[in-house]
Amino acid sequence: MQVNSKIDVPIARTNLTDIEINSVLEPLRSGWLVQGSQVKSFEKKWSNFTGSRNSLAVTSCTSGLHLSTVALNLSHGDEVIVPAFTWVSTANVVEHQGAKPVFCDIDLTTFNIDTEKIEELINSKTVGIIPVHLFGLSANMNEIMRIANKYNLWVVEDAACGFGALYKGKHVGAFGNTGVFSFHPRKAITTGEGGMITSNDDSLMINIQQLRDHGAVKSDLQRHLGNQPYLLADHVHAGYNQRMTDIQGALGNHQMDRANEIVKERNLIAKSYIEAFANTDLLRTPSTPIDCAHGYQSFACLFGPEEIKDEMTVKQINEQRNKWMDELLQNGISTRPATHAIHMLSFYQKKYGLKPEDFPNARIANDCSISLPLFHGMKNEEVEHVISTVKKTISLKKLK
Repeated sequence: MQVNSKIDVPIARTNLTDIEINSVLEPLRSGWLVQGSQVKSFEKKWSNFTGSRNSLAVTSCTSGLHLSTVALNLSHGDEVIVPAFTWVSTANVVEHQGAKPVFCDIDLTTFNIDTEKIEELINSKTVGIIPVHLFGLSANMNEIMRIANKYNLWVVEDAACGFGALYKGKHVGAFGNTGVFSFHPRKAITTGEGGMITSNDDSLMINIQQLRDHGAVKSDLQRHLGNQPYLLADHVHAGYNQRMTDIQGALGNHQMDRANEIVKERNLIAKSYIEAFANTDLLRTPSTPIDCAHGYQSFACLFGPEEIKDEMTVKQINEQRNKWMDELLQNGISTRPATHAIHMLSFYQKKYGLKPEDFPNARIANDCSISLPLFHGMKNEEVEHVISTVKKTISLKKLK
């Protein structure tokens, strides 16, 4: 597709320093490529940054969610409440255990799970809740934990986007039984693929640590550094191989040395957008509750009028949004829908007989959201180009 602008701004771009790039040579030169000292250092720095007592690096956020649900004994026939608007893996990990994801609608102001709708979904089969801190904004964890404690449910925080997100001064991932983060390239800290599990429950994390490594009671590194490295470890579970390599660990380990700088930069870019678009019709920028600090994994907005009332309006807005996204692309600006409504994806629609209107706010978010480029390392001229182009093109949009 022909792009007319001289400036091309991607939706995200990985930004690594020379030190971080060269860090991957350390495990390559050492000869120890599997989970080792670099992963251990990365885990320690992650715990220090998030305030969690334990951190375990894994192959992805999805595998971290999976390990958490296995350790919490999720099984066939159980039900778990998840938001209807999130990345599909939040629900998939429940499906993988033979359990049923029960969808809950969202609050359009925050894009997070609507806590006022959770209790009506709880029944005798409900065992847990997986709230999502979507796009870097914490869910209402006080209310979620109140409900979980009332009904004796476990909570696994899907904090894939949660790096730098605070709730009442406390980093996300430290409220539930576990929290799980992502290191996908669109995230603030990246190891290509990878994830991190956090928890303040020591015994639960020992269980997860063993499950991560085939069910072994000792890791290869622990055995190698021990008095009898030639003896194999016992395996107390039928576990999995979901270990992060030391190559990935080195990359994450060194990025953590500028963690605060990364969060600050993303917030400054978001602030520039919010101020620039404050009086822009048809674009609702992210809202941050007074008791939260946003991590801005992405800059997710709603396109459309203040009130979106009926199905016809949603279809019209969706068509206009798509045309606008194409126009922005023609001007060198990449955008995306914020994420998807899981209940509108073919698998879940067919298996559970769901309709788009079953979760109206998630449907609106699916069809009317738009994420603008935001990433650390974004140049000033790129930010200015996004701002000027958005203001120029959106002013021409008229919705009936």
